[in-house]
Amino acid sequence: MSPRAGLRLLAVHAHPDDESSKGAASTVRYVREGVDVMVVTCTGGERGDILNPRLADDPAVRDNLAEVRRAEMAEAARLLGVRHRWLGFADSGYVEDYTVDGHQDALPEDAFARIPVGQAALPLASVIREFQPHVVTTYDEKGGYPHPDHIMTHLVTMAALELAADPAQELEGGDPWHVLKVYYHLTFHRQRLEALHEATLAAGLESPFGAWLDDWVDDPADADRLTTQVECAAYFVDRDHALRAHATQIDEDGWWFGIPLDVQAKAWPSEDFQLARAEPNVAVSLPEDDLFAGLAERLSAAPRRSDAGGGAR
Repeated sequence: MSPRAGLRLLAVHAHPDDESSKGAASTVRYVREGVDVMVVTCTGGERGDILNPRLADDPAVRDNLAEVRRAEMAEAARLLGVRHRWLGFADSGYVEDYTVDGHQDALPEDAFARIPVGQAALPLASVIREFQPHVVTTYDEKGGYPHPDHIMTHLVTMAALELAADPAQELEGGDPWHVLKVYYHLTFHRQRLEALHEATLAAGLESPFGAWLDDWVDDPADADRLTTQVECAAYFVDRDHALRAHATQIDEDGWWFGIPLDVQAKAWPSEDFQLARAEPNVAVSLPEDDLFAGLAERLSAAPRRSDAGGGAR
């Protein structure tokens, strides 16, 4: 039996394709090691642009984008080896320079980001009670980037964690459940982009990151965010297969695939996270190289899920 058997990871994302562009290689690593992984997608991505020029003018895609993106998500989940759950909310669409306090009235009436957070968190809290994850990953308070649905996903995830753990809250899914560790994705941070940029130039290739780095403005709040680096270069190819499954969102000739995998693996072989919170009885020693670091001793002392109904609390 795999030493990871019995561990559960829940990844909460805003749109179909986010699970493949953020943390996908580490997801595949954990699945291959025996971790039970579930991806939750909050919205259907139906208001997203078609970013693949080969499909942009295809009426069968343009007129049926919601159905197409559901099929893409199913294929990506199959390639990643994960369970998948839709929360069923409507894509909010993109608002430039979105802030949670300023632009809700610019969004469609049915938009995910216009729903009261406590209401939108209820179905996710039920999923948490049902799946009983030990670790949850999602976005930070800035959403990773300021898309309304990404910011909302952060708010909803953090609220759902509290609801799922509250014994006074009646929910579908089962008994109250305390998630032991919560992480934020750190996909695009300066240290990683600089390493990839320099490695790409050293390989004699054009870097897609030069202008991005030239315009970069450091935020002092980001200085200590990087706590956890999961080495997963061996699974970059699986990440790219999952990305390509989202054909409406990925241009095969675009910058996503412009840097050879061997260059990426040498320059930055990990996917990166910020440990946002951990239960008080979890031993934390930073920096980490594993989302499940410190949990082995905690879980070995807990009742087994099949014996106790509620599992580790």
